[in-house]
Amino acid sequence: MSMKMAVGGEFFDRIRQNGSYYVDKTELLYELVHETDNTVTLFTRPRRFGKTLMMSMIEHFFDIRRNSKELFEGLAISKHEEFCTEWMNQYPVLFITLKDAEGLTFQNAYAKLKNIIADVCKKHEYLEDSGKINYGDRTIFENLMLNRASDYEVQNSLLILSRMMSAHYGKPVILLIDEYDVPLAKANEEKEAGERYYPQMLEVIRGMLSTALKSNDFLKFAVVTGCLRIAKESIFTGVNNFASYSVMDEKFSSYFGFTQREIDRLLKDADLEDKREIFKEWYDGYSFGSEAVYCPWDVVNYTADLLYKKTARPKNYWRNSSGNGIIRDFVERKEFRVKPKFEVLMNGGSIVQTISDELTYDSLHESEENLWSVLLMTGYLTKANPEEDSSEVALKIPNREIAGIFQDTVVNYFSDHVNDSKQKSMMDAFWNGDEKAASEAVSDFLWQTISYMDYHEDYYHAFLAGIFVGRGYAVESNKERGLGRPDIKLIDDDHRRVLIIEAKKSDSAAQMEHDCEEALQQIRDREYAKGLDAYQVYCYGIAFYQKSALVKKL
Repeated sequence: MSMKMAVGGEFFDRIRQNGSYYVDKTELLYELVHETDNTVTLFTRPRRFGKTLMMSMIEHFFDIRRNSKELFEGLAISKHEEFCTEWMNQYPVLFITLKDAEGLTFQNAYAKLKNIIADVCKKHEYLEDSGKINYGDRTIFENLMLNRASDYEVQNSLLILSRMMSAHYGKPVILLIDEYDVPLAKANEEKEAGERYYPQMLEVIRGMLSTALKSNDFLKFAVVTGCLRIAKESIFTGVNNFASYSVMDEKFSSYFGFTQREIDRLLKDADLEDKREIFKEWYDGYSFGSEAVYCPWDVVNYTADLLYKKTARPKNYWRNSSGNGIIRDFVERKEFRVKPKFEVLMNGGSIVQTISDELTYDSLHESEENLWSVLLMTGYLTKANPEEDSSEVALKIPNREIAGIFQDTVVNYFSDHVNDSKQKSMMDAFWNGDEKAASEAVSDFLWQTISYMDYHEDYYHAFLAGIFVGRGYAVESNKERGLGRPDIKLIDDDHRRVLIIEAKKSDSAAQMEHDCEEALQQIRDREYAKGLDAYQVYCYGIAFYQKSALVKKL
């Protein structure tokens, strides 16, 4: 049978039942119960590092309504036979994920949260007919399920549900809360009538979590996941026996993300061992505690692509999975003077910063220290030295994928803020055939943006496209034309003219003249101007070397 990868797989049972490849993380179950005495355990990790799949695995192991023996057959946890007999499918489990509780306004986000709670109630509809539950709880349950609950009932929903489940089964409840901070992150980003709705959403989430986790007599234990650990006094006030494990902590460090040993086994099973260095360059480099790990989202996606087509090239899968606004926010904060630090990071170096793993979303932008902490906790940066264990941490960009996100963000920011009159002068130079003025203008723009010494050709393509889009032109990049794909084709319909550019990255300043001629020859040979007889066509070759550009016309 061919190997199958579950791209986007968040349901443990489906992965196992469908025979999809599963990297065994089940030993966490034993460590969670036998090697800790936590009433509440919080795991914070970047997005796309397997938090929801882990929670699904925990749910299926403990849930009293399931028979999970076959799902866990042959996995690491099955070797702990006494533990499995004592714990597998022996406790009621209440699982809720808040990852979709978001919206442009508080009303929309709150409505989605109520829908999520209603769906959880429908999964436990049997409680409505239980003779062991009092009338008051049954009435509130019905209100929650039918989406007509009051604010008070919403904030007490997890406590009420756990009390009902405990009464029905005669056992304490295991509570799983996935992505607890997504509603708060989105509330801090979005604006309603010019203001973020963070305070309103904080009140709701704090109410839900504090009632469910603080002095809940019906709780066996709880596991909570998120991207950031929100300061305890902000949301977890009064929660006893509370333990938090972030990317800075050693314990549980290997359970989120793929270790090198796991990657080596996966590549061997997929007959992709020749791709080992590509995986390492693009998707490795994260340090959780002292453990080096790969991003599982990227690994699964690229493996799936390679299983379909052995010559598939690596992509930036993370960039397309969510927004990257935090980097943009950083670049825009001129008062922090971060440009020199960004230059060090983008050139493969490291910077030392003070890091805090207790933050609040409404204070993220108050200090440069907070923003560096967020970049670390959310996976855009990582520890340069995995063994380092202090609040003063050397930070670096983990891999080529994240370096690409930094580059794109800087290029796009620059394109949005470049001086309008200088852009016009540059365009006039191109339309007038002035090679010297065009060379100087493009070089000047390069010097204004962040220095990045290990430029890739794609960086220059994005740089040029960004400048031209900023002038309002219709820009095509790498689209079919003639016998090939020019790097840039810009159409000015108002004046019936077209600009075609082929760009080259030179290895030295002395090589730039030759590379310009090579670019122009490529325009000729591949007939990029073919079919544009109705337009006046301007063709240019541009050679880039670090922060310099040389422009030559055909």
